Amino acid sequence: MMNWEMLSVFIVVFVGVTVVAFRAARWRQGDLNRLQEWGLAGRRFGTIVTWCLLGGDIYTAYTLIALPGFIFAVGALGFYAIPYATLAYILFLFIMPKFWTVARHCGYVTPADFVRERFDSPTLALLVAITGILAVMPYIALQMFGMEVVIAQMGVPMEISLIIAFVYLAAYTYIGGIGAPAIIAIVKDVCIWLVVVVAVIYIPIKLGGFGAIFQQVHAHALKSPKVFQDVLPSARYSTYGSLIIGSVLSIFLYPHILTGVLSANSAKVVRRSSVLLLAYTFLLALVALLGFVAVADGIQPSLVYGINSALPELFAKEFPGWFAGFSFAALAIGALAPAAIMSIAAANLFSRNVYREFIYRSCTERQEATTAKIVSLVVKFGALAFILLGPTTLAINLQHVGNVWIIQTLPPVFLGLYTNWFHRRALILGLLSGLFISTWMLFAQNLLSPSWSPVVSISFMNIQIPLYAAVPSLIVNVVLCVGLTPVFRMLGVSNGRDYTSLTEFETRAV
Repeated sequence: MMNWEMLSVFIVVFVGVTVVAFRAARWRQGDLNRLQEWGLAGRRFGTIVTWCLLGGDIYTAYTLIALPGFIFAVGALGFYAIPYATLAYILFLFIMPKFWTVARHCGYVTPADFVRERFDSPTLALLVAITGILAVMPYIALQMFGMEVVIAQMGVPMEISLIIAFVYLAAYTYIGGIGAPAIIAIVKDVCIWLVVVVAVIYIPIKLGGFGAIFQQVHAHALKSPKVFQDVLPSARYSTYGSLIIGSVLSIFLYPHILTGVLSANSAKVVRRSSVLLLAYTFLLALVALLGFVAVADGIQPSLVYGINSALPELFAKEFPGWFAGFSFAALAIGALAPAAIMSIAAANLFSRNVYREFIYRSCTERQEATTAKIVSLVVKFGALAFILLGPTTLAINLQHVGNVWIIQTLPPVFLGLYTNWFHRRALILGLLSGLFISTWMLFAQNLLSPSWSPVVSISFMNIQIPLYAAVPSLIVNVVLCVGLTPVFRMLGVSNGRDYTSLTEFETRAV
């Protein structure tokens, strides 16, 4: 049954944001028939907008729906997200300003543009582009699924809620380009911070304080110690550590993160953003804590969405109807902005590194931009397929699928920023091997099964070590890249020319 009080507030907030989103196409207006404008906003964003845009990129439905649901289901293991986010910004500070500088001076729009010229290999660039597109699809699916869960929480039928999420996302991305999610990201941040701060103060007070909450969580852990732990057991240390490592190394390889970085107007802005983004780690910790609050409050998983509905169920139970409606609007907006940027980034990859490179070399800027807009819609259909065909028992696994794939681009993209020593054919074989092994691991764990997990058991000296699948597959990738490079050099196989050799690689303020 629909809750009209919640739904009314939700509609008012969401419609207001809709108006802002569609007007965003005129904000700092450029020619949206050019990919540089539609896909990167002409590289004009300053510190505040870049900070909010990257925050919207990184803190998505994964943060707001999947992570508290994961903690609600398994407990302490889910808190890997806190150290992972903190460590990731150290990597960001060292790598992203350098990447922005190279891309800005060479006119790159995608990471595959850089790989194409760094290693003189259209094939390697094509593989990086396809990997980026494939990896971002389950991540977009996670955003759409998050919107669906939130809308359905107010009594809207599942099919209708999914259609609403899909149509709205498709329309405003196509029309507004990256300017739309940039403005929405600012609105989203204000709303999400308000909702989360209220939630971690208001709900614990109703439940008797955090002392009482942790007592309830501990009692719950004692009832089902094999499933849920309030303190991480030693048997899960390797899983916890590999989840951190795999997530840190993969997150900034995603094309939507790099698109947000390339939209900044200077390397200084990128550096400032890396520092400011640490504030979101505190927000992430608060959201994660709400998973424990949901356990203490006795929230029952939804029959349709399972543990993914933990946070919406908590808000619906404890907040007044009007504020719950506002909270759901904030959560939906929190999924909407990153999904739009993700589809734009995937479209940029296809338009630049598939269409322009292999299909129609003499295409105009207008044709390139039009292709990107159309592909942004097609990508959403691919994401829809992940929701309909893939397991959503733990929605967080949609992100883990993307991580396992995108991390394979680390040698040509990030290591390639610092050295061109690798042979291009070694990089190709390493990337293909990493993708094959990681995909095999995913299906070996019954990818389409509701009980699927991204953690695989590696046998070493008769000891079984559970690891996040992204880590062992990346190790194989890197070993092949390092080992095959001298082999190809000894055989005299041509390595092409580095067209970025004259670029100033030292990061500087621009």
